[in-house]
Amino acid sequence: MKRVPELQRNAKIRRSRDAGALSRLALLLFCGAVLAGGFVFAAKQHFAAVQSGYESETLRTERKKLIEDNQRLALEMETSLAPQKLEPKARELGLQPATAGQIGPSAAIANTKKQVSESKANDSKLRRGK
Repeated sequence: MKRVPELQRNAKIRRSRDAGALSRLALLLFCGAVLAGGFVFAAKQHFAAVQSGYESETLRTERKKLIEDNQRLALEMETSLAPQKLEPKARELGLQPATAGQIGPSAAIANTKKQVSESKANDSKLRRGK
């Protein structure tokens, strides 16, 4: 049984082209590309945020360690500069504790007067020598 008669010429029948279909296809492809680009951008931002979080945590732990080191070194400096440790070292160098006359404003005035008188004496000796 033949369904298509043999005398009919189907080869010459052509379908008309839909001009709107091509523009709809282009619009659909453009929207898909924008959507995919948005997802890629969002993923990139997410991974950058995660990386930044790891870096900030690393810096936070490093800062904490440096603060602890600073506190430890400050404590060591305070203990090394304690008067109990400095006094024996000063005695080894030949230093002695200050007397009452060397402490206070009267001692400073006396030392200043002594230095002034010594400098005047040195000046007069130099003038005589010339």
